[in-house]
Amino acid sequence: MGCGSCGTKTADGKPSGCQSNGGCSSGGCNRINVFNWLADIPLSDIGKPYPILEIAFNNGSRKDFFRNNTHHIFEKGSWVAVEGTSGFDLGQVTLTGELVKLQMKKYGVNESSELKRVMRPAGERDLEQYNNSKKRERDTLIRARAIAKELNLEMKIAEAEYQADGKKVTFFYTADARVDFRELIKVFASDFQAKVEMRQIGARQESAKVGGIGSCGRELCCSSWLSDFKTVNTTAARYQNLSINQTKLSGQCGRLKCCLNYELDTYMDALSIFPENADSLEMATGRAFLQKKDIFRNLMWYSFGGSSKQYPLTIDRVSEILALNSQGEKPEDLEAVEIQVKHKDPEKTVDMGFVNDVGQLTLSSLSKSARKKAQQAQQQNKQRGGQQQGGKQQQGNKQQQAKKQGAQPQQAQAQQQNNQQPKANKQQNNQQPKQQQGQQNNNQPKQQGNQQPKQAQQNNNNQQQSKERGQQEGKQRQQQQRQPRPQQQSENKGQQQGEQKNQQSREQKLKPEQGQEQKQQEDNNRNRPPRKKNNNRPPQQKDDKGQADTPKEQ
Repeated sequence: MGCGSCGTKTADGKPSGCQSNGGCSSGGCNRINVFNWLADIPLSDIGKPYPILEIAFNNGSRKDFFRNNTHHIFEKGSWVAVEGTSGFDLGQVTLTGELVKLQMKKYGVNESSELKRVMRPAGERDLEQYNNSKKRERDTLIRARAIAKELNLEMKIAEAEYQADGKKVTFFYTADARVDFRELIKVFASDFQAKVEMRQIGARQESAKVGGIGSCGRELCCSSWLSDFKTVNTTAARYQNLSINQTKLSGQCGRLKCCLNYELDTYMDALSIFPENADSLEMATGRAFLQKKDIFRNLMWYSFGGSSKQYPLTIDRVSEILALNSQGEKPEDLEAVEIQVKHKDPEKTVDMGFVNDVGQLTLSSLSKSARKKAQQAQQQNKQRGGQQQGGKQQQGNKQQQAKKQGAQPQQAQAQQQNNQQPKANKQQNNQQPKQQQGQQNNNQPKQQGNQQPKQAQQNNNNQQQSKERGQQEGKQRQQQQRQPRPQQQSENKGQQQGEQKNQQSREQKLKPEQGQEQKQQEDNNRNRPPRKKNNNRPPQQKDDKGQADTPKEQ
């Protein structure tokens, strides 16, 4: 990951646990290193070291070859000053000797080509100037991104790298299309007071500069050892029977993982044994389609159209069926292989069926969400059922209340009628003493004439009582006709019986009260003193019916 990201570095910027004082022999403090397995071999007296060195800059993110014309012999990890753009730059030696020839051949660099030269070993003043320039890189990167955003340029600046003497700054950026940054360079040059160089890189180079940990748990290949990036296609995943899942096949850079090409050659060699043009087989029951090739067991999995069941066949059986199909014959049976896994207990065996060895996406999360939705739906249905039952109960209660309210006015009418009877009796009792006083004042013939209206009043009272009884009987008949069906009669029987009992108890209570009131009025009338005779009273006049008009009190 580089010395800059080491957690044990000292004030000088060097890791305290590094035995080579800043240059790990294992290459852990630098990126994309090559192990120099010829470093410890001594040179002969006649032999001279190879004059070209491989030097890394910015913790190994950029490497280049330089010619060593000095008489110094440099070792891996030593700091040197090399030629730069109108100045000098500092770097670390990563490879020396005969291995440099192989690296140059790999990258296509000729020995006779013009190469920049190594000037001198780095001194303290050079390192101090180098550290000061590195401190400016973070602020410069933030300012450069802000300027690019102000100019509305569709580009992403990934890294800013200063030359050791601060006379040049290089910006590495990524963009999907061509970017016109002529105006941008002018603004950068005026703000940073240095020569500006713009380099476009790809998404994989960007992830190599940033670094990180891959899904395998190790450091990214592009930031640790991989330097040449080859194209990766989805066909590599298909040859390896991997599920075409974009989230699992893509790396940190957003492209397909480079490791898909690592084992592709092995899979291609293994697939060469399988028969060609075996995508479908003609059977008597229908056409079987190829689903998977298992190179570890040398099996081919087929399934019929409209069925999810898969049948494993051996390579020899598939070749036989293809030969029969070429002759126009259709076999009746596939003769699938039974796959079983031996258990520790020899009596127990497990039928494997289709084995998922490629790490396809599991549907456990989807099944959990489906279960939750089903449970929520059941709860909602229960709540709706409870609400419907509650609504039915409320409707039944409302009907009962309406029936009670309809029965209440009937009870009130009966009470009013019962209350009118004592009032009529009171009026009769009030009229009797008045009539008695008139009879005492008048002669005997007048008393005989007064007896007739008394008998008529009694007859009227009897008629009223008979009418009231007839009305009560008619109301009871109407109630019986309004009674609900036999299903509802059982529910309302108790209520009607209770209402009748209440009416009877009220009538029984009113009868003794009426008798007591009549007795009290008679006692009061008896105890009253007789009034004086008024001889000046005019004679009573009789109506057409023969009834005498009683005198009204003034």
